[in-house]
Amino acid sequence: MSRAEFDLLKTILLLSLCFALTGSTSSLTVSASPLVGFQIADNKALATLPLAFHLIGTMLAGIPASFLMKRVGRRYGFMIGTGIGSIGAVSAALSIIYFNFTFFCLSIFCLGILSGFAQLYRFAAADVATKEFRTKAVSLVMFGGIVAGFIGPTVASKAKDLIPNAQFAGSYLFVILFHFLIFSILLRTRLPRPSAVEQKGETRPLKEIFSQPKFIVAALSSMVGYGVMAMIMTATPLAMTEGSGHPFSDAAFVIQWHVVGMFAPSVFTGSLIHRFGSVPIIFTGILLNILCIGINISGREVLNYWSALILLGMGWNFMFVAGTTMVTETYHPAEKAIVQGVNDFLVFGVAAISSLLAGTLQTSLGWEAVNLSSIPLLGLASIALLWYIFGYAQKKELSTVDLDSRSSFQK
Repeated sequence: MSRAEFDLLKTILLLSLCFALTGSTSSLTVSASPLVGFQIADNKALATLPLAFHLIGTMLAGIPASFLMKRVGRRYGFMIGTGIGSIGAVSAALSIIYFNFTFFCLSIFCLGILSGFAQLYRFAAADVATKEFRTKAVSLVMFGGIVAGFIGPTVASKAKDLIPNAQFAGSYLFVILFHFLIFSILLRTRLPRPSAVEQKGETRPLKEIFSQPKFIVAALSSMVGYGVMAMIMTATPLAMTEGSGHPFSDAAFVIQWHVVGMFAPSVFTGSLIHRFGSVPIIFTGILLNILCIGINISGREVLNYWSALILLGMGWNFMFVAGTTMVTETYHPAEKAIVQGVNDFLVFGVAAISSLLAGTLQTSLGWEAVNLSSIPLLGLASIALLWYIFGYAQKKELSTVDLDSRSSFQK
């Protein structure tokens, strides 16, 4: 391995670690916030509202974070996002202690902003990687989420009673340690500066960029993958504890393995995409989601929740990583910030809506309704893929944008 290849791999692994530590806060929030909401909200149907705020924060952060990084660089942008997340963690703990549901939602919104910044770690990996290694670089960063899948729910479970009469307040205070660690890693990580071409290069009209069939299919794949995942995952802790009578430890266990299902496939997703292409992998993700729904509506045992949520995570991984790979093939360097920002805005907008609907559907219509409501979204993604395959891909009307322009590294 050459020195350049070693430096590239080191940078990507550090980005993966930062993504893992940030994702630990998100997985903690997925495990705990619906239960915190159920405890402190006057209207129990709003129990999943904090998670919706988390996804709204993620959605709204995408475009500003992209343009901020276009100006100050990836490293300082990630540091700013981590600082906002630290504020959110402290305020979340305080809002639980004082039983303030509104303040808790706003705190989780700040953690959502942190997540919005963190989503750009995958694009940062694409920036530093060579064209041939780009897909695998994105997958390696996403693999960091498997660490988050174990750390977040574990912290939620072990530290939830750290502060008397304020369940999960101690959990949110604990994750601030992760944020300090992220800062220290970023200080030692070399990331490319925004180049002159990225900042001031020529761009196409927005209509031309966002009307590309490849972008439409790529964004829709990620939107549906995230929307279905958010719908089912958000409702799972409530369905297990309030609906099926399982203890929180079982719900935390299921969420842990769900996150493993989300990120463990990243070891080979990049290779599969490189060999078979993005579209077949997206189709596979859709089928995995359908299988998840079938298992969920067939029983209420822990085994049902566990196996279905693993499949749900795998389906999300295939649809999201393949969609991200396709998005990186639709823009020129100067268009990167707006395309990445809009893509994440759309993805997490759908996820936020799905997360909010999950609580309403679960408390009013039940677990089966939550699962069956996801089928139309999967059908829409399937139709879009068929439209792309038979309408555009076979005609070779699209070409991959040349993204080989690489910025100089920071000293």
